[in-house]
Amino acid sequence: MTDSYDDHTPQKAHEEFHAGIGNLMDSRTSHLDDELNERLEDAFHKTTFNVHLHDVAKIASEYNPIDLAYAASRLPPSARHVLYQNLPDLDAQVAFMINTDGATRWAIFRQLSDEEVSSLIEKMPPDEAVWVLDDIPDRRYRRVLELIDAKKAERIRELQKHSRKSAGGLMTNEFFAFAMDTTIKEASDFIRESPGIDMTRRIFVLDQKGELQGYVPARNLIVNPPHLPLKHVMRQVDHKVHPDTPREEVVDLVERYKIPALPVVDRDNFLIGVITYEDVVEVIEDIADETIAWMAGTAEDVSEYDPLLVRFLARAPWLLVTLCGGLISAAIMSYFKSIEGDVLAFVVFFVPLINGMSGNVGIQCSTVLVRSMAIGVLSSGKRGEAILKEGALGLLAGVVFGTLCGTIVYLFNALGIQDFSTNPFELGIMVSAGVFGACLSATVLGVSSPFFFAKIGVDPALASGPIVTAFNDLSSIIIYFLISTMIRNIFFQ
Repeated sequence: MTDSYDDHTPQKAHEEFHAGIGNLMDSRTSHLDDELNERLEDAFHKTTFNVHLHDVAKIASEYNPIDLAYAASRLPPSARHVLYQNLPDLDAQVAFMINTDGATRWAIFRQLSDEEVSSLIEKMPPDEAVWVLDDIPDRRYRRVLELIDAKKAERIRELQKHSRKSAGGLMTNEFFAFAMDTTIKEASDFIRESPGIDMTRRIFVLDQKGELQGYVPARNLIVNPPHLPLKHVMRQVDHKVHPDTPREEVVDLVERYKIPALPVVDRDNFLIGVITYEDVVEVIEDIADETIAWMAGTAEDVSEYDPLLVRFLARAPWLLVTLCGGLISAAIMSYFKSIEGDVLAFVVFFVPLINGMSGNVGIQCSTVLVRSMAIGVLSSGKRGEAILKEGALGLLAGVVFGTLCGTIVYLFNALGIQDFSTNPFELGIMVSAGVFGACLSATVLGVSSPFFFAKIGVDPALASGPIVTAFNDLSSIIIYFLISTMIRNIFFQ
C-alpha cells in the first residue's frame, strides 16, 4: 500500500496534471478511445454477419465496459444494441448503461424487454437507477418498477421525487447507519453481510429516535477493538444538507471541506440519504458542461456525434439574435455613411475596432465574475467590491486605449499615412471618445449581466454567450455614434 501511495502523491499528481495540460487531446484515454472506435468501425463494416458478431464479441470482452460506453455514442443507433448484447455478463451491462449517454440508453432500451430492463435496475444502486430510468417513457417506467424488488422500487420512487439539481436528486438512500450502542463488530458483520450496499468512507451513527448524531470513519472499524460501541469512536457531523439544498451549495461544501460522504437530513434531523464524493464529481462535470454550453450558445445535451440538423437547431436560436443585432448595427452605420462630406461618414470605418475592443472588455469582465461565482469566491457581501474593481478596470481600459487609438488616428491622418480627407484632430478626438464610451458601456453590461441572470435564476454563464455579445456590439455602436455626434455638434460645428 505504501508503494502505491508513493507513486501517486499529491505533488506527483499535481505535476502530472500540469504536464498534461499542454495537449489534452493526446492523453492515454484519448488514444484508447481512438483505437476502440477504429476497431468497432471495422467490426461493424464487415460484410459477413458471423465475422461481424465474432469481432464485436471479442472487442466487448477485451475492453472495459466503461470505455465501451463512451465509444458507443459514436456508433449508429442500431449498432449500439449489438455491442451491448455482446458484453460478457450482467455486471458489464450494468456498468455500460450507467456510464453511457442518454441517446445510447434510449436506443438499447427500445430493443430490451421489460424483464431485461428490470434485471439491470435490480443490480444498480437506487441513485444510478433513477438517472438510467429517466431515458424510458413513464408508462414503461411504472411497469419496470412493478417487476423489481418492492423495497428497491420504493427507494427509487423516493429519489425520483427530488429535483436532479438538488441534494435529494444527488443522494443515495442506501447507506450504513447504526444505533449508538452498536459495537464495531456488530456493524462490521452487518456490512459484510450486505454486499449490495456501496461502502462509503463514513458510517453514520443515530440515536434511539433515529436522529443523526455523528459518524465513524470506515478506517476506525479496522483499527479499534471490536467490542467498542460506535458512540465511543464517533465524530461530530459539522456539515449536513436538506434534500432541497441546491447542488451548487453541495459542491461548495464538499469541495471546501473535502467531505467524502455528506449526510442529507430532513427537517427533524433524520438521515434520509448520503452524497458521496463521486456523486459531486459528476455534478461538477454537469455544471461545467452547462456553463460551457451557455458560453458557446448551444445545448448542453447535444454532442458532436448527433445529426447535423439537430446540432444546427441547437445553435440557431442564439445565432438568430446575433443576426438581428448585426442587421440593426448595419442600419445605424448606413445612416452615418450616407452623410457625404461629413466627418461622421469616416467614423463608420472604425466600427470593427469599436466592436472588437468593447467585445473583449465586456467578455473579460463577465468571464472573471462568472468564474468567481462558479468557484464560490464571490459572495453577496463582496458583490459591490467586485463591481467597483471591474468597473475601474473597464474605465482604465477605455481611457488608455481610447487615448492611444485617437492619437494613432490623428498621427496617421496628419502625416498622410492614411488619408480620410477630413480634420485629423477632429476625427482623432471623436474616435478616442467613441472608444472610451464603447468600453465603458461594455464594462457596465459585462459587470451587470452575470448578477442579473443570477437574480432571475438563469445560469450567469449566459453573460459570456452570443446573446449578450450581440447586445454588447449593438450598444457599443450606438454609444460610439452618439458620442461622436455630440462631440461634433458641440466642439466642431
